[in-house]
Amino acid sequence: MVFDTIIVGGGPAAVAAGVYAARKQMKAMLVADQIGGQSVVSDGIANWIGDILIPGPELAKKLKDHLESYKEDISLSLQDTVTSIERDGDMFLVKTKKDVYKTKTVIVTTGGRHRKLGVPGEDDFNGKGVAYCATCDAPFFRDKDVAVVGGGNSGLESVVDLLPYAKKVYLLARRDELRGDPITQKIVRDSGKVEILYKTNTLKISGSAMVESLLYEDKEANEEKELAVQGVFVEIGTVPNSSLCKGLVDLNDREEIIVDHRTFSTSMNGIYAAGDVTDELYKQNNIAVGDAIKATLSAYEYVKKFGN
Repeated sequence: MVFDTIIVGGGPAAVAAGVYAARKQMKAMLVADQIGGQSVVSDGIANWIGDILIPGPELAKKLKDHLESYKEDISLSLQDTVTSIERDGDMFLVKTKKDVYKTKTVIVTTGGRHRKLGVPGEDDFNGKGVAYCATCDAPFFRDKDVAVVGGGNSGLESVVDLLPYAKKVYLLARRDELRGDPITQKIVRDSGKVEILYKTNTLKISGSAMVESLLYEDKEANEEKELAVQGVFVEIGTVPNSSLCKGLVDLNDREEIIVDHRTFSTSMNGIYAAGDVTDELYKQNNIAVGDAIKATLSAYEYVKKFGN
């Protein structure tokens, strides 16, 4: 059997692509380890359109239920992982742990992963005070003291997102200066809520049931210091899950898949991509879903012309 499209990934973007491929009656398959993506591990996701606040596992269940409502129209290979994508003439071979499939198009929605600090306590308190998205989680830290690690635009924008909620924000920068936009820097400096700590190196995150403190090295003073905080936002960048596409499509210097933002096509005819794995500026669930729908509709138009 030759598929019209194979969707790689299991997050909101992948599910959106799967639903639209099914509605367009494409011969489609979705391959994923599980449905839900990064959202599965979040205690609460704010402003998923239609839900003011929804727990990650509940969102994952809703996504899976929606996808499975089209089970007659789309093939699902769950608890499976794509290991390679290869060009095969004017088609593609998609190899997974379970099988090898031939397809006319591929929609890559493999997302990204937050770059981690790699310090003790980070994984232990993930979702228990350690967070990676201030846009998503800032409301949970109302009237709390929090730390934001990262002196670039991501760190500064996280501080801005936290200002309406947090009592105090410590911004920890590795360098002796901030690297973000001057306008955003001014907002941060003028807020009256933020203490900027330069030349720092985060060492450890501690607590009991929830985060209670952050230990860092003050490199200027050459000593370790501790902050009493109830939240730590790690904003040191993301890593796109684009390794499947290396050598197949064009990537930028951050290894994000470069897409045409009208059609979400890549540099390889027949391969489309959407969500956090791409060079989309805004890494948000709602945006990823819209991008994936555009990619799927573009793939549908491509398949209609296939072989003509």
